[in-house]
Amino acid sequence: MLRVRCLRGGSRGAEAAHFIGSRLGRVFTGWVQRSFQSTQAATASHNTCAAADKATSPVPKDCPVCSYNEWDPLEEVIVGRAENACVPPFSVEVKANTYEKYWGFYQKFGGQSFPKDHLKKAIAEIEEMCNILKREGIIVKRPDPIDCSVKYKTPDFESTGMYAAMPRDILLVVGNEIIEAPMAWRARFFEYRAYRRIIKDYFNCGAKWTTAPKPTMADELYDQDYPIRSVEDRHKLAAQGKFVTTEFEPCFDAADFIRAGRDIFVQRSQVTNYMGIEWMRRHLAPDYRVHIISFKDPNPMHIDATFNIIGPGLVLSNPDRPCYQIELFKKAGWTVIRPPVPLIPDDHPLWMSSKWLSMNVLMLDEKRVMVDANETSIQKMFENLGISTIKVNIRHANSLGGGFHCWTCDIRRRGTLQSYFD
Repeated sequence: MLRVRCLRGGSRGAEAAHFIGSRLGRVFTGWVQRSFQSTQAATASHNTCAAADKATSPVPKDCPVCSYNEWDPLEEVIVGRAENACVPPFSVEVKANTYEKYWGFYQKFGGQSFPKDHLKKAIAEIEEMCNILKREGIIVKRPDPIDCSVKYKTPDFESTGMYAAMPRDILLVVGNEIIEAPMAWRARFFEYRAYRRIIKDYFNCGAKWTTAPKPTMADELYDQDYPIRSVEDRHKLAAQGKFVTTEFEPCFDAADFIRAGRDIFVQRSQVTNYMGIEWMRRHLAPDYRVHIISFKDPNPMHIDATFNIIGPGLVLSNPDRPCYQIELFKKAGWTVIRPPVPLIPDDHPLWMSSKWLSMNVLMLDEKRVMVDANETSIQKMFENLGISTIKVNIRHANSLGGGFHCWTCDIRRRGTLQSYFD
């Protein structure tokens, strides 16, 4: 019997309903699987077509996709591109995820390129980051450059694109499966196209490939009157559990999930709703347990600059955005580390992120971490933990909304599926 844990706040009645629903779901799922398998076996025994034989061939043992956590030895990774990055149009969901001092920037430049000189420096920084990863013996894959300035239209909205800079936002690897997130910003609706060539290659080599239900992103998905005027407003709304995204249809960004073997943690945020989380919970059950955790965060969007798991039983927890369920980790024997205050200057543009990208690091293994060359305080913290730092400067790349964890999606880590909470 699988022991189910849920870190989500809420009524016992809701938890019981979820537990009963999940058990019934497993019974139904098992029946469907058995029926499918018996039907498949019967079909295979009578079918001599070469194409059918090819279609039902087993998954190769040397599948290149395999990753269960954030710290096993990294062997292959996707690194994003800053080329052709465009400022997203200033829609309600963008307003809810950015700070007031940058609203004029979005209103003026939405649909146009980010500042060319800044973008050129960001591109150079990421190229150097790729070179360093390769020197560390890691295979690096890159998405295709796409023209993000092209205007597109669906039956529900029209927009221009943004970029293919942050693969962590759109791709989640769980075991040998690549899951494409549906996203929540209209400017990111077609972002998946930049990664399709790579994902098809992985699929042809044996990986599982899942695309979550694509939302319509109709007006009903967003609270069109979301009342943001100040940081105080954000705090009040977050405390009340109010977000710009509604429960009209499932949506989530992959970067709101963080992995620790059989346990995967997620936050309800401005871009990830409960329907999206429930879709992931059902999709990954029973092999994985998806837990909702929450933070004192006025603008929740992506978990990895707030709560970054860096090793078995080791997590970085943002002191400005404390986790409400942190005692559950401590009781499980985990060490919770409060990273030092970031050193990034106040006048450095961070159009889509906070200074806490300093803790948005990439673990190459349990004893090596890629960290910003300018953040000497956090470098010292890692060294005191016995973790060697690989220093890379990505200050201008930070401005586009991500640190090392955001700019990458680990495809293969050398390790096995384990439980760290039993």
